[in-house]
Amino acid sequence: MTTETQSADIQLIQRILPHRYPFLLVDKVLDIRGYESARGIKNVTMNEPHFQGHFPGVPIMPGVTIVEAMAQTAGVMIGTALDLADKELLIYFMSIDKCKFRRKVVPGDVLEMELKTLRGKPGGKVWKFGGLATVEGEVAAEAEFSALVDLQKA
Repeated sequence: MTTETQSADIQLIQRILPHRYPFLLVDKVLDIRGYESARGIKNVTMNEPHFQGHFPGVPIMPGVTIVEAMAQTAGVMIGTALDLADKELLIYFMSIDKCKFRRKVVPGDVLEMELKTLRGKPGGKVWKFGGLATVEGEVAAEAEFSALVDLQKA
């Protein structure tokens, strides 16, 4: 593993994650330090479909989508660090723990997600991550989650 930091733009993200609109919830990933840590960016916009019903007249990003955005950031971190672009990577939630929501996330916000690997190694299938989501330095959400990393067989 290199100590050099990497980043992932939307083209690389789409080569790593299978998610697409309306469920691709990370726009870029910066400061990727191998499989140890990364910082994801989600530009929250009014044209996202969940805002039609959550809530009419008072659009608030659902907490579950914030946690999913953190998980997608972790997936990009792992996919970049382990060179898994174009490899049919799927990642499944196994658990979500210590999840707390502290601030509303609304259209116009830039959601920054700091992710750290708590447990996992190259070649391993089960990983655990810690995530912190902020808007302008203010904590919006935090969680720990475990995931199963699965490469589809050709």
